[in-house]
Amino acid sequence: MISKIDSKKKSASEAFVNSFGSFPIGYVVGIAILPLSVDWIHSDPLSANIAITGVFATVSFTRTYLLRRMFEKYGFDDNLFHIVAKISNKIKKSPRKKELEKNQNDF
Repeated sequence: MISKIDSKKKSASEAFVNSFGSFPIGYVVGIAILPLSVDWIHSDPLSANIAITGVFATVSFTRTYLLRRMFEKYGFDDNLFHIVAKISNKIKKSPRKKELEKNQNDF
């Protein structure tokens, strides 16, 4: 059974990644969607704002869901450094990367 302290650490780590991970994602979505909606905002501000808010809410829900699944899959219960370490180890051990390295060594 997981203790409350471990669960609190896991929750804090997940909340940290979700909060600070949302900034770059929101920034990119904003850069993509806001210029496309400039004329629409001037002609129909209510509909445009509802649509833009819907896009941001959908991106937020998807990000939160995927992060939650990632935390459950990898069992992160400590901090952000474990997330980065496990993902980088997985990338290092990926069969595709080994194949690419092998092909580069053949030349």
